[in-house]
Amino acid sequence: MAAPEERDLTQEQTEKLLQFQDLTGIESMDQCRHTLEQHNWNIEAAVQDRLNEQEGVPSVFNPPPSRPLQVNTTDHRIYSYVVSRPQPRGLLGWGYYLIMLPFRFTYYTILDIFRFALRFIRPDPRSRVTDPVGDIVSFMHSFEEKYGRAHPVFYQGTYSQALNDAKRELRFLLVYLHGDDHQDSDEFCRNTLCAPEVISLINTRMLFWACSTNKPEGYRVSQALRENTYPFLAMIMLKDRRMTVVGRLEGLIQPDDLINQLTFIMDANQTYLVSERLEREERNQTQVLRQQQDEAYLASLRADQEKERKKREERERKRRKEEEVQQQKLAEERRRRNLQEEKERKLECLPPEPSPDDPESVKIIFKLPNDSRVERRFHFSQSLTVIHDFLFSLKESPEKFQIEANFPRRVLPCIPSEEWPNPPTLQEAGLSHTEVLFVQDLTDE
Repeated sequence: MAAPEERDLTQEQTEKLLQFQDLTGIESMDQCRHTLEQHNWNIEAAVQDRLNEQEGVPSVFNPPPSRPLQVNTTDHRIYSYVVSRPQPRGLLGWGYYLIMLPFRFTYYTILDIFRFALRFIRPDPRSRVTDPVGDIVSFMHSFEEKYGRAHPVFYQGTYSQALNDAKRELRFLLVYLHGDDHQDSDEFCRNTLCAPEVISLINTRMLFWACSTNKPEGYRVSQALRENTYPFLAMIMLKDRRMTVVGRLEGLIQPDDLINQLTFIMDANQTYLVSERLEREERNQTQVLRQQQDEAYLASLRADQEKERKKREERERKRRKEEEVQQQKLAEERRRRNLQEEKERKLECLPPEPSPDDPESVKIIFKLPNDSRVERRFHFSQSLTVIHDFLFSLKESPEKFQIEANFPRRVLPCIPSEEWPNPPTLQEAGLSHTEVLFVQDLTDE
């Protein structure tokens, strides 16, 4: 039979998974996910059940053995202090106690039977937590209405939030579960919890979270801490990287006794918080040092990258410049080669030079820009273009030039233009049998 396909976690489930691992210190992600799935991804119930297991009380998902484990008051892991109700004194006290004993026994027996039977008829409404913060605020208001506003500062948040803050701030968390129906709750709240010296100790040394067990949020915490009687106080702190119950105080405890017990619990476990603070500081310093090293490395890397970029740019600039120079050289060579080919072509196309005794011949002396002289004969009937082609074919001639006559001074139209589409002949240009013409260089113009 194929194993069921594993579902992908949503973002909310992933956040709960990481938060649960952080609160409980469980290293295995599979174990964290399995625990959360057992609690239908209710992180508060999962954390409470985990604390429940740490106290020696079996998880609701693990069947207890034939003899369930009990929290021993002498267990070195959890300090437990229980205040028993005072025994009756004198004949009058014992007489009243014996007379009321049957009535109390009958009352509590009937009440327990009624509650037990009610569970089969209607589920306990406290088992469904819909507004945990509302439960806390409601308890605070009822507490202040009954006992006044002089009380320890209540943590205004859920139990899981209080655990998270205590872990983050490395502080003790004192949890108070209020039993509304218990006979000692009223006296404890009025005389002990609201005593000025108790208020001062709690407000300065720890976080204080409280709720009634008649509220769903308080009932859920009660199921996790498993109190035996009321009033009930539990001291929780970060110990060995886990939120751990380090002290339980149950029963009607007096103010001085409460201060002594809380102080004893804190003094006995203060070293764990000090050690955790030192470890956190060391981790923070290591993290800061690592961050500084990373920043220095990144700065050095960026500087090296910038240097390498500039080197690449310089190499690229030199390469482009060399390519440009090379292209210019090739273009110049190509231009010169084309020019030389053009000169040779013009030279081959020149008509033959007339003989000196030809009456239609013209003797022309050319003065070149380099002060050299060139002499050649042409025919009167030839176009001025022939003169231009002859000069162009000379090695000493510039690439661009114009031919000027001196008397009268004028530029001969040797190249076709808008004014002279067909250049005139030597005779039409008014040249005589012997002429001196000047070649003007136009290459730079």
